[in-house]
Amino acid sequence: MPHRSRLAVLLLDLPPEVHAAGTDFWSAATGNPVEPDMTDPAWHRLGMLGGRLSFEVQRTGEGTPPRWHVDVETDDIPAEVARLEALGARRLRHVEAADPQGRGLCQMTDPAGLVFCVVAVQDDEAFGRSARTWP
Repeated sequence: MPHRSRLAVLLLDLPPEVHAAGTDFWSAATGNPVEPDMTDPAWHRLGMLGGRLSFEVQRTGEGTPPRWHVDVETDDIPAEVARLEALGARRLRHVEAADPQGRGLCQMTDPAGLVFCVVAVQDDEAFGRSARTWP
């Protein structure tokens, strides 16, 4: 059965010791104000990039290196994970109920070892405008 997906979020993962400085820097560098997530203090939104890609900062746990990662938004997580594995991605872990809405995610790496996540639809309007259909 066909499913849809799109590159939805560019995330800056920052451990606690550099989270505030990194958030402030990227807010100033982009000219976008920091919008805290009222349901999760580890998340901050820094607006949109190119009108289609959300730019966000998340506070990670101790020992996690600072890094960029992207989220692939989909209406069928298992189908999208299988599609990406067939392209050379590797599954790291599945997280049940990863957000306040009770949606899970799958953390993966691309063939070069870069981390990304496959997540459920976060923004219905943007997803409807820019998601691609896969067989």
